[in-house]
Amino acid sequence: MNCKSCNNEVYQNYCPNCGQPSKLKRIDGHYIAHEIEHVLHFERGILYTIKELITSPGDNVRRYISENRARLVKPIIFIIITSLLYTVVNGFFHIEEGYVKYDGISTTTTGRIFSWVQSHYGYANIILGVFTAFWVKIFFKKYDYNFFEILILLCFVTGIEMLIYAFFACLYGLIQIDLMQFGGMIGIAYCSWAIGHFFDKKKTINYLKAFAAFVLGILTSVTIALTIGTLIDLLIKH
Repeated sequence: MNCKSCNNEVYQNYCPNCGQPSKLKRIDGHYIAHEIEHVLHFERGILYTIKELITSPGDNVRRYISENRARLVKPIIFIIITSLLYTVVNGFFHIEEGYVKYDGISTTTTGRIFSWVQSHYGYANIILGVFTAFWVKIFFKKYDYNFFEILILLCFVTGIEMLIYAFFACLYGLIQIDLMQFGGMIGIAYCSWAIGHFFDKKKTINYLKAFAAFVLGILTSVTIALTIGTLIDLLIKH
């Protein structure tokens, strides 16, 4: 028979050209359970990735970029899963306003933009990562990492940040003690530490530069949102 993927002749269970199985197994309960186990597997799955990023983020992300990309969950998948978890937790406990609050006029374009950020903070944080990556690239330009490699770093770092926020959101929802602002400080501290750890964990200045890049990323995203909202409102009026 011929491989259904590359049309190469197949004589065994797997195609010798692309590795595609000659016959796919049917999707059943066992298949679904195996896929879930694979994603959550502590040796190579999301739990392992979380542990490694909490204990030694810099070393593990550097190893992912330059040596081995099979040890950790793919960065895009990781940030999507963690952001989704954060969104579900906040939606379940209805505490989004306890963390990010905007009291502007919602009828303006700027107001709608910030209202969206307030309601979708997990996804907005992904956009924020792009602006933060820009500043990280500037502050750490002497290191041989391109913009996209820095984005990979920020995907992993932002994923853990989302889990930190989700954890404090759970505490807020369960014990009704407002610790969200404290959780925000922990999240920022982790991001600064993880980014500095990635470039050179022995240099204290790297952690300060990482913090500055994170703050400037926030200020840049806010400035751009304000500019876009104001311009749109001016165009609508005219």
